[in-house]
Amino acid sequence: MLNYNRTSLHPTSFLLLGIPGLEAVHIWISIPFCLVYLVSLMGNVALLLIVKTDHKLHEPMYLFLCMLSVADLILTSSTLPKILSLFWFNYREIYFEACLTQMYLIHSLSTMESGFILAMAFDRYIAICHPLRHSTILTPAVIIGFGLGIVFRGAVLLSPHPFLLRWLSYCRTNVISHTYCEFMAVIKLVCTEIKIRRAYSLIVAFLTGGLDFILIICSYVLILFTVFNLPSKAARLKTLSTCVSHVWVILVFYIPAFFSFLTHRFGHHIAPHIHIFIANIYLLIPPMMNPIIYGVKTKRIREGFFKFLIIKCV
Repeated sequence: MLNYNRTSLHPTSFLLLGIPGLEAVHIWISIPFCLVYLVSLMGNVALLLIVKTDHKLHEPMYLFLCMLSVADLILTSSTLPKILSLFWFNYREIYFEACLTQMYLIHSLSTMESGFILAMAFDRYIAICHPLRHSTILTPAVIIGFGLGIVFRGAVLLSPHPFLLRWLSYCRTNVISHTYCEFMAVIKLVCTEIKIRRAYSLIVAFLTGGLDFILIICSYVLILFTVFNLPSKAARLKTLSTCVSHVWVILVFYIPAFFSFLTHRFGHHIAPHIHIFIANIYLLIPPMMNPIIYGVKTKRIREGFFKFLIIKCV
């Protein structure tokens, strides 16, 4: 039954449905979810400690990677514990304010992640296209400015989202057909006109993730032009190898993001549980894969990880 607060306009809480049609196997689905969450936590914490303790890794690429790891940790920790409590204990209720806060964190942190990936692409562009100016362009002050600017953009552009939903009427139901409070899932419950709010969401998505992706593509086009002008094949391969880890991070982040975005807006005939799975992959996989990708592809991080394990074991 729908409960209302004093204004009789907003529910005091929502009920998360989980994955529609698969409620009977929630406990089994929770196993890979939990494992991915634990790997994500351990991988990102280890990455932060390795970069912090190894002064040779205090370079722009790895500092931006640390910023990405912090955003990943906050993002997963703001969603996965609630999802696991839903799967394990069937605890579906989430307070209205908590739901709006979770929604804000998900979208603002995802925007920050996109910005940090763009900053890493800019680092690769400067390192390859203007190698002699790399240290003079990407100074510590510039790196800090980039980081603060990315955080500010994500925090400010997404701040209207909870306020846009805070004062609306939810006259249909308080059941959210999702595992967490996602903007498009929550706004479906609204019974008033929402075209302006949907338009704002689309504009913000383009100005953040969409624009970031376009700029990343442009940076790599310029990188490829520079690489193909190198005199030898060995030099071209060596230069391209410095971008492999970052390219994998781009693919791991943007492919699920675009699938989730497109299925929500155009995939009306796709089964609901497919929608939910894609949305969860978008939250689960990138935070887990980012430290693994750089751990496998970057020798210094790999060596630091082994040193970290040895110290802990001793």
